[in-house]
Amino acid sequence: MTSKLSAVKGMNDILPPESARWEWFESQVRELMRAYGYRNVRTPIVEPTALFVRGIGEVTDIVEKEMYSFTDSLNGEELTLRPENTAAIVRAAVEHNLLYDGGKRLWYTGPMFRHERPQRGRYRQFHQVGAEALGFAGPDVDAELILMARRLWTMLGLRGLRLEINCLGQPSERASHRDKLIEYFESHAEQLDEDARRRLHSNPLRILDTKNPTMQDLVQGAPRLLDELGEESRAHFEGLQELLRAAGQDFVINPRLVRGLDYYNLSVFEWVSDQLGAQGTVCAGGRYDGLIAQIGGKPAPACGWALGIERVLDLLAQSERQPQAPAADAYVVLAHAPALPRALQVAEALRAAGLSVLMHAGGGSMKSQMKKADASGARHALIFGEAEWLAGEVGVKSLREGGEQQQRSVALEPPGALLDCLR
Repeated sequence: MTSKLSAVKGMNDILPPESARWEWFESQVRELMRAYGYRNVRTPIVEPTALFVRGIGEVTDIVEKEMYSFTDSLNGEELTLRPENTAAIVRAAVEHNLLYDGGKRLWYTGPMFRHERPQRGRYRQFHQVGAEALGFAGPDVDAELILMARRLWTMLGLRGLRLEINCLGQPSERASHRDKLIEYFESHAEQLDEDARRRLHSNPLRILDTKNPTMQDLVQGAPRLLDELGEESRAHFEGLQELLRAAGQDFVINPRLVRGLDYYNLSVFEWVSDQLGAQGTVCAGGRYDGLIAQIGGKPAPACGWALGIERVLDLLAQSERQPQAPAADAYVVLAHAPALPRALQVAEALRAAGLSVLMHAGGGSMKSQMKKADASGARHALIFGEAEWLAGEVGVKSLREGGEQQQRSVALEPPGALLDCLR
């Protein structure tokens, strides 16, 4: 007997009725992006490994431990399933010279891949929506992106998300802060865990993001990057705060917010929920002004965010708002086999007029077909029996509350009579 194959652990099937929630969410995202003038971009799932090593940073959890990388056996290329999409969007913008005539507002959605232990909110194949504004330097775009996410929470009916922000300054400011961090943590070396010791000289900023409870007091006392900011960085950060206050958006300045990718500078932010356990970050992003040049393009500023679709849908599942799959307008019950050609013609005509029609398949008694019609969620049953077939009619029965429960016959000519009945 052939053994049964299953999906890779942490890479999940999305099936009806759950897929209806995804479709509804995606429709909300498309409307959001249209409202802000962001245009869709679709990049390959597989990219050169060097793109992520160069863009994300060699000494990061993603590059060191989480990437699905392989050598293409046909030509020896080093390739990686994308673990995030900002670097890929920038690569596409540079490759196709998208910024030749000015800044671009772009968005994407799709699967990402990270090799980690699957748990709630963290999967090996997960899905993101992202918005990227390339070629815009001021804090106004940072604020726009943050407020765009806020509008999405309103559209989805989600509450309780809080905004945390920080400023990472510029490379020279981070270098000064880095030296002070190393000096501080070296003086407390006995309190560092293995991960912190490994990062001490390669990426000490990431130690501030540790989840180890025994190191929290140590991290709280570490030198603050905010204290190293120069005049321009401080002005940018204060400008962002002023715009958020003007928009009525509350926020918390979190000096330990550093993000897990090396390309960020200046503003960084996270939308956080307390309803998702340890994985509370729902949407995160910030400014990455150096990445375009780092990928090989002409230097240009950029800012963006990404949100985890699974995490947003998890929050939706806990809320009062439960989007359902749209019900069909009609379910065709075929009680007389010779009526099948006419039933198909009627169903096609109704679909052409914009209605949704489910066609019964597989035979069965009138009673069993009516049960399936009711279970389908359709608003009406269209019954093609022998009497209706001979009379050039169709039986119409409402299946939902508030409709006419008694079956009535409707002539198929003129065609608009049935359409008016169903609408």
